[in-house]
Amino acid sequence: MKLPRVVIVGRMNVGKSTLFNRLSVNAKSMTFDFEGVTRDFIKDTVEWRDHRFELIDTGGISLRKSQDPIQEQVRQRAMSMMEQADLLLFVCDGTVGLTSEDQEIAKACRKANKKIILVVNKSDNRATQEHEHEFERTGFKPIVFMSALHGSATGDLLDAICNALPTNPEQGEEKESSCKIVILGKPNVGKSSLMNLLVQEERAIVSPVAGTTREAVAEKITFYHQDLLLTDTPGVRRKRTIDEKLETMMVKSAFRAVEDADVVLLLIDASSHAIADQELKLAFYVFEHYKSLIILFNKEDLSDSDIKKDMDFSLSVYDYFLKKIPQLYISCKTGKNVGKVLPLAKQVHERSCQQLADDDITMLFKEALKHKPLYHQSMIINVKRARQIASNPITIVLISETPEWFGPSQIGFFDNVLRSKYDLKGVPIKFLTRKPS
Repeated sequence: MKLPRVVIVGRMNVGKSTLFNRLSVNAKSMTFDFEGVTRDFIKDTVEWRDHRFELIDTGGISLRKSQDPIQEQVRQRAMSMMEQADLLLFVCDGTVGLTSEDQEIAKACRKANKKIILVVNKSDNRATQEHEHEFERTGFKPIVFMSALHGSATGDLLDAICNALPTNPEQGEEKESSCKIVILGKPNVGKSSLMNLLVQEERAIVSPVAGTTREAVAEKITFYHQDLLLTDTPGVRRKRTIDEKLETMMVKSAFRAVEDADVVLLLIDASSHAIADQELKLAFYVFEHYKSLIILFNKEDLSDSDIKKDMDFSLSVYDYFLKKIPQLYISCKTGKNVGKVLPLAKQVHERSCQQLADDDITMLFKEALKHKPLYHQSMIINVKRARQIASNPITIVLISETPEWFGPSQIGFFDNVLRSKYDLKGVPIKFLTRKPS
């Protein structure tokens, strides 16, 4: 059952994202003392007093058309979310009073014919008391005076939201997404375009301007009866190119999304002749954090045979690692192979969730050691038993009398042996060592 939508609206920099973060449990919107930080809408499910609703943070609303194409998309997206809302949280800055822009937005809220709660933010500031009467003139009820930053009157606001929603909402249990897929890559490689194609709507703002996406944007979809959570992330640049606080926050937002992922889709520009050092670092980062990985070469329509040869040559140097990763050439512009992305992600996720028989992997490792013994300072290494203790990521315990002898090269040996027997492409394997109990 679809949850009621509670949409936060207001002009730029009145504290909408701070309010969202105060009420949200899982998703976090980027907050920064700079206008227009939020561009795509961010959403999360909130529970309070046996009510569950979908909370949505929009970019700052302006009723005036913008000459900036990105800001115009933000404006249109926010207006569209107002139309889809069941309840509007109209946020104003209590320290400056009701501005002319606030009054224009108030008219738009009335025109949308939605239930409205007026939230006067920053009410812990003495200046807000001087402007209280201005907000009462709007005619909106209820009015909640609060501080999103410090949390005062948060409970009052949640009570007001629940009172405005249906008294006995027939809400089915919203299922946890069975697979979380994150789209990662450098700026302007087509992440938002891929996101929109996969969810089949204009969910993420697309622009040729690098850095358009500023925070992780998530959307739930159902694919062959499986619930998926797709997340588009800001472009990740090299550290030495990040000299603004906003960009640093964008990169952190991307890495937080990776840490919560099941499968990461790393997008690379297929027309760029070679894989960049930063892209390799991202690939290693994903695997080192035990997240399944797929590499997608986008803009295949701009690549010719010479470019493809150059790319293949640059990849060959890292074949020892990249041979473990599924790779797919796609074009978000023409749609080529985009239909293969979700089936491949689903397949890789299923590989990561499999349970291997302990007896089988124990025999596999013992046979491998017979044919190619491992040594530590001329002493032979033995494995008494192997056990899989977890999946997603697959976690194997190697039980040995000398667990301290297992270094990266020894672990790499067992990793290769396991991959030679089982289909584990795209799946990281975590190895632990311990003595017999």
